[in-house]
Amino acid sequence: MELESVKRYLEKGGETASTVNELPLRFMEPIIMGSLRVDLIEPGRVICSMKIPPRLLNSGNSLHGGATAALVDVVGSAAIPASGHPGLTGVSVEINVSYLDAAYADEEIEIEARALRVGKVLAVISVEFRKKKTGKVFAQGRHTKYLPVASRL
Repeated sequence: MELESVKRYLEKGGETASTVNELPLRFMEPIIMGSLRVDLIEPGRVICSMKIPPRLLNSGNSLHGGATAALVDVVGSAAIPASGHPGLTGVSVEINVSYLDAAYADEEIEIEARALRVGKVLAVISVEFRKKKTGKVFAQGRHTKYLPVASRL
């Protein structure tokens, strides 16, 4: 692929800029979280489930890797207050996802986040994605977050 065609491909989104610029702030959260249900919440652990909606599919008709990473962020972050941390859930320092298999539209999945460590300034969370029907793990994530330090003033 020549450089100019790569540039055209990446800038193709410019064609819809007026529509995109009109979207409300934080519009991604409802897109990602719209189908999410909380099944269990206990100290340091959150389990959610969802039926994969067509809006989260990639061109291969399976759950998009970016949507999976966003779910690592959202569900993983929920494990921080579930572990008893009193403040904000902080900002991401690192998100890692291993994609082991595909999950498809209308498939029921389960997402389990576990707080591996919630310290004074860092939290490390493990997130596992399973197919509900078979229990097969299709993705695993690790999320490290910087936790804001409370002001001493």
